[in-house]
Amino acid sequence: MAASTTFTSKLKEKEVLAEGTMGFYFAKPAGFQFKPGQYLDITLVDPPETDAEGNIRSLSIASAPEDERLLVATRMRDSAFKRVLRMAPFDTEVRLEGPLGSFTLHNNSAKPAVFLAGGIGITPFSSIVRHAAHVKLPHKLYLFYSNRRPEDAAFVPILQGLEKENPNFKFIPSMSEMSKSVQTWNGESGFINRDMLARHLPNLQGPIYYIAGPPAMVAAMRQMLNAAGVDEDDLRTEEFAGY
Repeated sequence: MAASTTFTSKLKEKEVLAEGTMGFYFAKPAGFQFKPGQYLDITLVDPPETDAEGNIRSLSIASAPEDERLLVATRMRDSAFKRVLRMAPFDTEVRLEGPLGSFTLHNNSAKPAVFLAGGIGITPFSSIVRHAAHVKLPHKLYLFYSNRRPEDAAFVPILQGLEKENPNFKFIPSMSEMSKSVQTWNGESGFINRDMLARHLPNLQGPIYYIAGPPAMVAAMRQMLNAAGVDEDDLRTEEFAGY
């Protein structure tokens, strides 16, 4: 994999993806290539304010390599970095370092991939699944996506569309706190657990599992899969702390 490099880019668009979650689109620098599932270090250049957390954040790329722009998505906590990004005018310059990380899809298409996402942990899988549909990857992909409410869940309509487009992709979103939602929901409910996986997967042993989300969720999923007899070598994890 090519070593990471520093690039200059500009903010081109922003959008609200869910309650408390925003997406930011950056111009893709010439020569920038990445594998779906990788992330960037984004540095604000001379921001109007800063705090102890600093001016750099590591954010997964949520767009596919074929897309014209680089999309990152983040929970909008009240930090200086997030405030500056939210208020930044279009064409604000940033520094990008990347691509970074190895949370990428395995090569052997005979082995299914099972993605377990919690909250903003959806971002690397968004990239992988978009790319898989675009290039018609032969891998069987299963994406379990846990949120408290539909209002908190980014990318659901896009992922539902990709499920229709790609016969090898199955999307299983689940909501754990529907009592706090004003929307209706007829999908899975509760946290991702062994029973839910067993309902949708032909076999729990055999796939490669990719887990991304808050540290507690990643730990719980790892424990659940270990208890189900999944080989530790078949687990890949990425923690999203403090976002």
